[in-house]
Amino acid sequence: MGINFDSFLAFRFKDGELQPIEHPHIPKFEDLLHIERQKEELRKNTLKLVMDLPAHDALLWGDRGTGKSSLVKSMLGLFASKGLRLVQVYQMDILHLSDLYGLLRRTSQKFILFFDDLSFERHDQQVNVLKSLLDGDVEERPKNVVVYVTSNRRNLMPENLQEEKFPEERRIQIVSLVERFGIRLGFFSFSKEEYLDIVMHYAKTKGLAIDKEELEKRALEWARERQGFSGRAAYQLIKDLEGHLMLKSLGWLP
Repeated sequence: MGINFDSFLAFRFKDGELQPIEHPHIPKFEDLLHIERQKEELRKNTLKLVMDLPAHDALLWGDRGTGKSSLVKSMLGLFASKGLRLVQVYQMDILHLSDLYGLLRRTSQKFILFFDDLSFERHDQQVNVLKSLLDGDVEERPKNVVVYVTSNRRNLMPENLQEEKFPEERRIQIVSLVERFGIRLGFFSFSKEEYLDIVMHYAKTKGLAIDKEELEKRALEWARERQGFSGRAAYQLIKDLEGHLMLKSLGWLP
């Protein structure tokens, strides 16, 4: 695979092959509000990686739409100039990761292997493969690689042990996987005030000409229809509103 790591910032590892992404989505680090502790923790860890210092694997877990994936991708905006690259790996390709190691080991760049929205079902054999990936198997893990995982599950697997024939063994399996992440960051639903603050920030960034009270009213209606306050809901609202205002300015709407 003749991949030019100087020409591309992000890649997709799919079906055992590394594919460059020409137009990666790189959220702005400063646009991710109300997750300051999580931002700083991941920023420092990624800085260690690009500075050739010991860095941890990280598990970002918690509620949907709270910025987990956006935070991981925002690391490219901070550190791509220092040689950071991101490789998104799909769960089905965990079994092929040894093919990726050899390629990444020979480069000067630093890599985040990004598993987005990862979760396992009971007795999934990929759990053991991921454990080997995190702790090292017979093959030594490349020193220029860390693993960042996002998940809605705190422990990546169902935690209901009542249905298990051997619940203690199951508990050990769950804990032994999560303990391999040196950094574990929780993300939680925003309050109404935090949600509205994010809405206002996006509206200001986009330069939307709309009254504050009207914007708040629309934002709360939007959140109510989606049953919760989240950064994703705020972003989707502003995207919808931006299109609406543009159509209105062109005379397509009253």
